[in-house]
This record gives sequence, structure tokens and C-alpha cells, in this order.
Amino acid sequence: MPSPERGIGFVTAISKEDTHVFTGYEKGAVDYLFKPLDPFILKSKVNVFLELFQQRKKLQDSNAALSRRVEKLEALNQQIRDQQESVIEEERLKVLLQMTGATAHELNQPLMILMSNAQLIEMEKGLPEHLSSRLQNVTDAAARISDIVKKIQTLRHDEPRQYADGKTIVNLDQRVSILSVEDEDEYFEKVRHILHNHEQLKISRTRNITDTFELLEKESFDLIFLDYLLPDGTGLEFLERINNKGIETPVVVITGQGDELIASRIIQAGAYDYLPKAKVSDKSLLRIISNTLEKADLKRKMRVAQKKLAEMSIRDELTGIFNRRYFEESLEREISGSERYGHGLALCMIDLDFFKIINDTHGHLCGDRVLQEFGRLLDTSIRKYDVGCRYGGEEFAVILPDTTLDRAITLCERIRERVKAYDFTYEDLTLHITASMGVAARPTNDDISGTELLNMADKALYQAKREGRDRVVAI
Repeated sequence: MPSPERGIGFVTAISKEDTHVFTGYEKGAVDYLFKPLDPFILKSKVNVFLELFQQRKKLQDSNAALSRRVEKLEALNQQIRDQQESVIEEERLKVLLQMTGATAHELNQPLMILMSNAQLIEMEKGLPEHLSSRLQNVTDAAARISDIVKKIQTLRHDEPRQYADGKTIVNLDQRVSILSVEDEDEYFEKVRHILHNHEQLKISRTRNITDTFELLEKESFDLIFLDYLLPDGTGLEFLERINNKGIETPVVVITGQGDELIASRIIQAGAYDYLPKAKVSDKSLLRIISNTLEKADLKRKMRVAQKKLAEMSIRDELTGIFNRRYFEESLEREISGSERYGHGLALCMIDLDFFKIINDTHGHLCGDRVLQEFGRLLDTSIRKYDVGCRYGGEEFAVILPDTTLDRAITLCERIRERVKAYDFTYEDLTLHITASMGVAARPTNDDISGTELLNMADKALYQAKREGRDRVVAI
């Protein structure tokens, strides 16, 4: 029976047998007094009972106060956890947006220069038709890149995109292959069960980092779910290895309790997102798959755009070989290398003979075809470490690192003979052209600058043209 609120003592003249006493205790008595009463004993018993009652009351009050404190602490701890998760989420989004914004800004600067220059060229009067067509191609490409940049700049990483069917998942027209790197069966089965309801999502599993990289050498996946703590390493170690190997599969880290503290480090290490295991649900998984695949697609487009911009800045659009800007940068770099390591350096300037006659007789489109084919011919005729460039118009240049003058003459003679024997075709025409070449070399013990070497090769070229063309002249 429950303990009484007040202590009860039996005062009795009945039998002192143990059975009666124990029965009283079972009913809730705290003590027995037998008649006749001794006043001193009675007073002592009452004082003891009062002291016990007061101590018991204090203990109950203390327990109640302690319970209230525990409840307050639990509420405070929950508030701290919620605030902590909120701060971590804000930090994660901040890192994501900073990284994305910085990349978009970096891409936007050369894009603006490209578009403004294209607009200036469009304003020029009397621009040839074939140049207008190429300029339009450049403008269209720049516009596409600009659209990608705008998408990146406006991308919100904290909001799933809603679709007509109410699901937060991209509208996939093909299967999505997901690899779950998870050593705990409970969490893998939870994820597998959720994704099992979506036919377009196929999930595979590995249990550790070693097996994962062995599998990645054989198969490719659209997305990786990565447990942070694995038997042979952490998520940060995995991300470092996958980055070093150049594998571009997007990674989402699934974290256990407490691992949210390293969320920002995970994002900075290359993960696309993270998800605490406690929050794994149908909605959260579909949201994170949707956002990650969308970000990965934008990132791929951004890489293509960056590569295209880089190519446009160093490649000649017509011939595909390096342009004059790249030539000038490469020449200065090779001059510095020649001075530092004491290597020889040669330079060849090439001019297509009577090219103006081809343009005047057969038109600029025919001339463009000749330049394109010559660019390919030149590119396949030089060594892999040589630098072939279109210098301007029908003039080309080849930088020949670690090459003596005699060796450069031999290489240029080989190119000249290939050009002379080559059939240049345009529609039903077959054309044969020749090339004049001027060669100059920088001796290992000389301090000739890039400009001086270029002037020397240029003088040799004009000498070759004065002497009758179709020849190599060296200085």
C-alpha cells in the first residue's frame, strides 16, 4: 500500500506478540507504544517521528526540485541542439553558396569581357560575312554560358524543388544509380526500403572505403551516399581519396549523432551535402537526391563552360591551333626556361605563299578551308612539346624548345615538303600551295629576348619570300 502522508504509531494494551506487531507494520504503522505509557519514551518517540517526517518532506521537495531542474536542463539541451543544428545548417549553406558564388564570379569576369568585345565588333561597319557568322557563334556560346552562370548564382541549396506530382525529386528520364557506403545493416536497410518505392532509383552497397574504390574502378554511379564513420576510415579521408583520383561522382555524407559538428568541413572537402541519420526519411532522401543531382548537373555544365572559355582564350577559332596570345605567353615562358636550364630554343615563322590569290580567285570560304587544313597539317607535323600557333592571317609560328638551329631547319624542311605535297580541297577544287619559312635560334649562352628572337625569325621569313618563296631560310 502507498506510504501515508503522516506517521502513524500504535498505542495499545493488546498482546505484544510478534504477529500482532508485524500486522501493524504491514498496515502502515511506523512504531508501537505499549501501555502503560512512559511520558519520556512517548515524548522521544514523537520527536523522532516529527524529525523523520520533516526529513522525508525535505527529501520529497528536493526530488521535486531536482525533477524540475532536469526537465529544464533537458529543454535547454534540446534548444541548444536545435540551435546548433541550425547554425551548422547555416554554415553548410554559407560554404556551399560561397564556393558556388566564387566560381560563378570567376567565370563571369572573362565572360563579360568576351561579350563586350563581341558587341564592339558587331558595331563595326563593313564586317565580312564570314566573320559576322563566326562572331554570331561566339555571341551565342557566350549567351549560353551566361545562362549557366545565372542559374548557379540563383541556385538555392536549402529549398527542395516541388514538382507537379508533389514529390521533391527531379523529373528523371533514366535510372539513377546510387552507391551506399554503409557498414551498419540497420541504416542501409532503412535507406534501401525508402528508395525501393521509386523504380528509377537503383541502390548498391559497399561496407568500407577499400571495397568502394575497387567497385568504382569497375562501375560508375550517379550518386554516392557515404557514412561518415567506416571501419577503415572517415568520410573526410574518403573525400580526399576520391578527389585525388579525379572521380567526379557527387557524394552526400550520411552522419551519425554528433557528427553534424563537422558538416562544414565535409562540404569544404568536396561533399555536395550531408544528412544526419536521425533525419533520414522518404522526404529528406528524395529532397537531397533531387538537389544533389541538380547541383551536379550545373557543375558539369559549369566545367564545360569554363573549358570552352579557356579554349576560346588560347585557341584560334578557325584552325583550332593556338592563337597569337598563347604564342606570346609561351615564347616568354620558353625564353625563361632556356635561360634557367641552359637549353637551346628555336623559332619558326611560316607564311603561305600567294594566299591572297586563293581568296581573290576562289573566295574567302575557300581560303578559310585552306587555313583549316594547314592548321591540322601543321599540328600533326610538329613534336608533342612544340607549340604551333596561328600568328595572324596566313602567317603561322612554331616554338621549338630545346632545339638547335640545325635541328630546327631539318624539322621545318620536313613541314615545307609535306605542305607542298598535300592536296588542299574545297568542294570540287584541289589546290596545291607552298610555304615560306624563317628560322632563328637562341644559343644556350646568349641573352636574346623573345622579341629579338621573333624579329630574327621574321627577317629570315621575308628573306625566304624575297629569294623566291617555298624555302626555309635560317639566321
